[in-house]
Amino acid sequence: MYSLDQVRTGLENPNSAIRELNSLYWDRAGRRAYNPAGIDVFAADWDTLLILDGCRYDALSRAIDAFDIDGDLEARVSRGSATAEWLRGNFHGKTLDDTVYVTGSTMLYQETVFREQVDVALHDVIDVWSGDIQYGEDGVAPKAVAAETRAAAERYPNKRLVAHFVQPHAPYIGRRGREVFPDYRPNPLSERFRGEIETDASTLRALYHENLDVVLEEVEALVDDLSGKTVITADHGMLLGERERPIPIKSFGHPPRMYVEEMVRVPWFVVNHETRRRIVAGDTAAGYERKRDDDLDEQARDHLAQLGYR
Repeated sequence: MYSLDQVRTGLENPNSAIRELNSLYWDRAGRRAYNPAGIDVFAADWDTLLILDGCRYDALSRAIDAFDIDGDLEARVSRGSATAEWLRGNFHGKTLDDTVYVTGSTMLYQETVFREQVDVALHDVIDVWSGDIQYGEDGVAPKAVAAETRAAAERYPNKRLVAHFVQPHAPYIGRRGREVFPDYRPNPLSERFRGEIETDASTLRALYHENLDVVLEEVEALVDDLSGKTVITADHGMLLGERERPIPIKSFGHPPRMYVEEMVRVPWFVVNHETRRRIVAGDTAAGYERKRDDDLDEQARDHLAQLGYR
């Protein structure tokens, strides 16, 4: 059942209605909570997993050689075309007491506390956004996530680490990104899809790639400080003017329930390593319930709005 707001949106923007039809095709009319063809990242072999939000396989393939990060690039299929789906497909229903999640994204808080769609027991969750968000500016910069990841690696030497960076997802924080959008814009790709801005596709692609370079600069420095086996990957990809399917409309952004190649083919870059960390399970944290308070809830909602989630 669709709300009146959703019906109104479909009438005002026919592409939104077509996108919903495409999504219904991919999720089998709501029978799939996530992409069943994707991998379970926690069943894979790694000590640290670096998540670049919205990073396409072809984008990392194009960018990685410019950085001093030695390793091998492979491709994987993600369980989601949006972060919430990826969380449901990988985190829900699991006891991950050997894992610490460092995140600049508010999505786990949303899916766990607000929507109650993800039930997971992690050893610890470090919400970088709760301390580093700067409303109306750049949100959580990659430097802040990298710093908290280093601190977590030192504090938890025998745990797996997942570090979730916001970039290359908007807002666009590179030099050209600031020039094109001097006023803060939370998600120009979604605005372009809805017809709210007219920025050409080539410019939006360039800003996306610039954002990827911005986060890779921090990742380049971070991987040298991490012991064990580090893998660089993504929660989902991004549409940068390609066409959705089966109804071939030109599209931008990362709509949920849209399992086209550009959305679910993600990088799996294994950084060269000589040693492994000794991972020990146990001492599961109580979860987000122990953290929730009105101030944190307000910050979470503001951060979601800042990234363009309505």
